[in-house]
Amino acid sequence: METQEQIKEMVRQKYSEIALQDKETNESSCCGSGCCTTEVYNIMSDDYSSLEGYSPDADLGLGCGLPTQFARIKKGDTVIDLGSGAGNDAFIARSETGETGKVIGIDFTEAMIIKARINAEKLNFNNVEFREGDIEKIPVPDNTADVIVSNCVLNLVPNKDAVFKEIYRVLKPGGHFSISDIVLVGTLPAKIREAAEMYAGCVAGAIQKQAYLGLININGFKNIQIQKEKLIIIPDDILINYLSPGEIRDLRNSDTGIFSITVFAEKAKVSCCEPGCCSN
Repeated sequence: METQEQIKEMVRQKYSEIALQDKETNESSCCGSGCCTTEVYNIMSDDYSSLEGYSPDADLGLGCGLPTQFARIKKGDTVIDLGSGAGNDAFIARSETGETGKVIGIDFTEAMIIKARINAEKLNFNNVEFREGDIEKIPVPDNTADVIVSNCVLNLVPNKDAVFKEIYRVLKPGGHFSISDIVLVGTLPAKIREAAEMYAGCVAGAIQKQAYLGLININGFKNIQIQKEKLIIIPDDILINYLSPGEIRDLRNSDTGIFSITVFAEKAKVSCCEPGCCSN
């Protein structure tokens, strides 16, 4: 099995390739991973095209939900988009926070940052910026964001606990996040878990649903809610690259499920009885 750094480098290289592909190519593959399918439809993501702020040039078809639709963004908010890609969710968030707010997109793939900045320049947005950085070490100060969004990204990160710790750090007290991600119920076959393409395709890096929610809880977040959940069906003509027909049949007949969930949680407001925030 690859080390965490090897996994991250593999993801970086694959998403650098995806940045140069069009949406149709990405949608006809397993979350853009390049594992071909004859059933040309987007396996993971929902349709953004009716949302205000939607920019076709920024939509690479790589998401697995609509986190901005559930994120309760208000005018003037500072929003951070983790794994911002070509800017799709950042531009939707910008339509919610308005000209008085600010949106910061974070991505560790240089090609995606370049693409997103070109898209922002074409849209003439002066309050949307894109920073190259690792979301395990988010390049913003403490207590920066009112809202954090992310779309089908944390499943690609080996150290998910580190990401949730960083989300807590950069959220303002009382701030919240809305994150769409892939989670599991049951155990994927080893051949899927060990496949690099399926990792880049948002599946092999997913963890158990309860473990995912547990990470949110142990990192201090409150009011944890699943805002949306849907079952993801990986077509047989993708699975056949990794499993025999019998193994595919066994998987279909098992209790294992791959789900897209959109999760909301809050960072607690500062209490006046906490150390250092009131006089003795």
